[in-house]
Amino acid sequence: MPRVRKGAARTQQRKRILRQARGYRGANGNHKYRASDAIIRAGRYAYRDRRRRKRDYRRLWITRINAACRMRDTRYAPFMAALRVKGIVLNRKMLSQIAIDDPKLFDQLVKLAAG
Repeated sequence: MPRVRKGAARTQQRKRILRQARGYRGANGNHKYRASDAIIRAGRYAYRDRRRRKRDYRRLWITRINAACRMRDTRYAPFMAALRVKGIVLNRKMLSQIAIDDPKLFDQLVKLAAG
């Protein structure tokens, strides 16, 4: 019985891998084995960084809120604790947006938290 070679299936596999690696530099975008390794690595980074992005945005919002609080002679942690005690439910994204877009409303929030 003659030996079967992969022919079309192998070509399709190579095309699929190289299509996924389009835009990678050097051999990572042109050679099948290097490209498959690069795709696996890129997938790991993408998975990790989808989670990291959420952390980074939260850090940014906290930094903005803290800066806005310090401009009004208060600190972030006591401000957030006071909001929680007063029953004001605003997430950090909304608070940072308010601090940027509507400083007067943020002033009112600080007064409400302090008083």
